[in-house]
Amino acid sequence: MPLTRSLSVTSLTGLEDWEDEIDLENAILFEVAWEVANKVGGIYTVLQTKAKITSDEWGENYFLVGPYLEQNVRTQVELIDPPHPAVRRTIDSMNSKGCKVYFGRWLIEGSPCVVLLDIGATAWSLDRWKTELWDSCAIGVPWYDREANDAVLFGFLTAWFLGEFVAQCEEKPFVIVHFHEWLAGVGLVLCRTRKLPMATIFTTHATLLGRYLCAGSVDFYNNLQAFNVDKEAGDRQIYHRYCMERAAVHCTHVFTTVSQITAVEAEHLLKRKPDLVTPNGLNVKKFSAMHEFQNLHAQSKARIQEFVRGHFYGNLDFNLDKTLFFFIAGRYEFSNKGADIFLEALARLNYLLRVNGSQVTVVAFFIMPARTNNFNVETLKGQAVRKQLWDTANTVKEKFGKKLYESLLVGNLPDMNKMLDKEDFTMMKRAIFATQRQSFPPVCTHNMLDDSTDPILNTIRRIGLFNSSADRVKVIFHPEFLSSTSPLLPVDYEEFVRGCHLGVFPSYYEPWGYTPAECTVMGIPSISTNLSGFGCFMEEHIADPSAYGIYILDRRFRALDDSCTQLTSFLYSFCQQSRRQRIIQRNRTERLSDLLDWKYLGRYYMYARHMALAKAFPDNFTYEPPEQTAAQGFRYPRPASVPPSPSISRHSSPHHSETEDDEERYDEEEEAEKDRQNIKSTAVMGPVPEWRKPPKKGSSEASTSSNASNASTPTLPSSPSDVSSPTSSIIEERN
Repeated sequence: MPLTRSLSVTSLTGLEDWEDEIDLENAILFEVAWEVANKVGGIYTVLQTKAKITSDEWGENYFLVGPYLEQNVRTQVELIDPPHPAVRRTIDSMNSKGCKVYFGRWLIEGSPCVVLLDIGATAWSLDRWKTELWDSCAIGVPWYDREANDAVLFGFLTAWFLGEFVAQCEEKPFVIVHFHEWLAGVGLVLCRTRKLPMATIFTTHATLLGRYLCAGSVDFYNNLQAFNVDKEAGDRQIYHRYCMERAAVHCTHVFTTVSQITAVEAEHLLKRKPDLVTPNGLNVKKFSAMHEFQNLHAQSKARIQEFVRGHFYGNLDFNLDKTLFFFIAGRYEFSNKGADIFLEALARLNYLLRVNGSQVTVVAFFIMPARTNNFNVETLKGQAVRKQLWDTANTVKEKFGKKLYESLLVGNLPDMNKMLDKEDFTMMKRAIFATQRQSFPPVCTHNMLDDSTDPILNTIRRIGLFNSSADRVKVIFHPEFLSSTSPLLPVDYEEFVRGCHLGVFPSYYEPWGYTPAECTVMGIPSISTNLSGFGCFMEEHIADPSAYGIYILDRRFRALDDSCTQLTSFLYSFCQQSRRQRIIQRNRTERLSDLLDWKYLGRYYMYARHMALAKAFPDNFTYEPPEQTAAQGFRYPRPASVPPSPSISRHSSPHHSETEDDEERYDEEEEAEKDRQNIKSTAVMGPVPEWRKPPKKGSSEASTSSNASNASTPTLPSSPSDVSSPTSSIIEERN
């Protein structure tokens, strides 16, 4: 089934300039989500990173609405009195009627205002509200589904707050409310059934039914048209949740999804074609390291190497300078996230490296939180042994240095036989004996509660990757989120990603994919799939993604075994790259970060808000739909030199030599400048919709036919390449 296009990043030229800007003084934006100041999944990252540009645009007229969870509020929110008079009166009114509503500032970049609703304080109203939901929408919620009950409470409180806010406003503003995911959907449905005067937007980041179906190992994307959605939802006992999501989709003024692949999914499962695709971005400033990101890679890699030294003590028979670090991270969804195909590819890679006598060693990290009860004792012992060796070496070094200094001070060359005494040799021998171990280094860093049924561990047992000395591929399963305070691997996630060489995310179901996006803005190559939103986005924007360190795995049109073979090929090709080629590829990858910046992608959220205003307030704003014509957006060209792959290396590409005596030097700044100049402007997708306020009475709009002509000619948005990408010096000896 072809991926038909709705309005997307690549088919839009950007926002049409309004003849009159929106009067933000008379407009209020609310963004409603369960993950406001409450980290559960990727929506938290969307809201957190987007807050800065949205706050810059809307100022004090931007509010986030979420649930009040005391443990999160203590660390993330500063509670204050509402500065907005209508919001203050609304909160006072609701609190006087038995609710508990809190107001504060979320302590993230942009410091947006947040309204937090305590659903526990109004749980006594749950049965009454569920009855009202059934009477008005015919949606019944079973008593045992706690998450759905929370969604009902949160939805009714949200609708109560928004209705009270409109009533408390002396001058009625234009209110825009943006709801994220089904947990916030009940509030949207109630706003529409109560006919509150506000524009609504609903964004689905992943459909409920899609996630459940893919977890059941079905041929999802090739059978989208054939699913009986009501039956499938009922069979999985999520019909009531599905009804909440579908009702929100059909009630909203503007429906958006995060990627084109999810738009196709939503059209078939939720029975409405999205009005707009709004890709997820990142606050690139947070991740950009100007000219030092190569240095940061070297520093972070050194931290990981220290952990590896301790973890593999007694079996450290491989060269860390020729060791590559691969990783996969995310929710523990074994098949959806592609951990199954990654493990199989690692087994094949291990065979290829061994039979070809490669000196490269691969350490593959699995960062997926699972149920554990403590750290593995053997893993902790490894770090203790490493520290003991370090302390012993430092002690001997200090004594050696003191004797050397005293010998040189009197003008004599040192007698090497007297530099180390028996005590020093005894100390070093004891340290060496302490590194002996009789077992293989552990695969898992923690004690798993369900060791015998864990899918990752069972697959490792089947493929036989036990970290033996003969294996060129080592596996480390870290079933916990990374933290800089961990006694085992004391690095946070960002530092860990910077220190790795390749992120591997062969997901089968990934509506967007923040993990490869974070790799990209930090200059780390990654493997994604053509079933992930990120992978499709990059395929549309880059002529040759692999040349920029974005490897796209085909999981849509290939059998599982063929996809695994392709993934193995990617991994083996990456292992064959020289250090110099990896440096060049990281520079190219980092240059793509502007594509993922909210400063660029945030405009599509602006576009959705403009569309919603025109639909909700047609007397105040007008919207002329575009003609659907085919067009192609801009694409990053192929780099000036051939992609750094040894299999197709030519004279114009970086040579295999590890030395600096190359005939043709690689000029990073020159290549970056060529990329910036070669980016093509977006082709116009027919007439771009005209967004404007109706002409004021007595205005001279009718007399300006030329102005109308100008208005119909879109102002092309500044390409992300206009922002000069930081270029980094090649520091080969550190990388």
